[in-house]
Amino acid sequence: MNKLKSQLESLLFISAKPMPVSQLAGLTGANQSDINQVADELKKEYAEKGIQIINHGDKYQMVSSPDNACLVQEYIKDETSGELSRPSLEALTIIAYRSPVNKMDLDRIRGVNCALILRNLLLRGLIESEYDGKKEDTYYTISLDFMKLLGINDIKELSDYEKLNQDDTINRMLNQ
Repeated sequence: MNKLKSQLESLLFISAKPMPVSQLAGLTGANQSDINQVADELKKEYAEKGIQIINHGDKYQMVSSPDNACLVQEYIKDETSGELSRPSLEALTIIAYRSPVNKMDLDRIRGVNCALILRNLLLRGLIESEYDGKKEDTYYTISLDFMKLLGINDIKELSDYEKLNQDDTINRMLNQ
């Protein structure tokens, strides 16, 4: 159970949104009742700390303590209103032209772990994520808000969309 507890902590820490028990079970290989049991243990352990585990229905999420809400909101405001970094712009471009794309493929294309970049883009509302229960994976696409910022009505209005969406070099790399 210690390994499962460690796995849940890691997954909940990097996730920018609540994670369904079914997704946690799929990722860890544990059954759903063990996920609920360990997540409830984590909730108790984190109850008096700066980070808490909350649940709503069949979803769990790691969040900051309500006692630190003002501090966290100030930080997030700074973090989400500044300019995007070059790595964030690269990831956003890949998502725009290749969506839906999962984290593993995005990491492969960029050559680095994109977890924090994805979290930042999700917080800014530039991308959306959707869990595919059949493939047990999360896929990312650009958001409607991002399309509004660009002033486009359809993703295909992006410059060279058809060419870059079907790029053979990237397809070969992803299929290795």
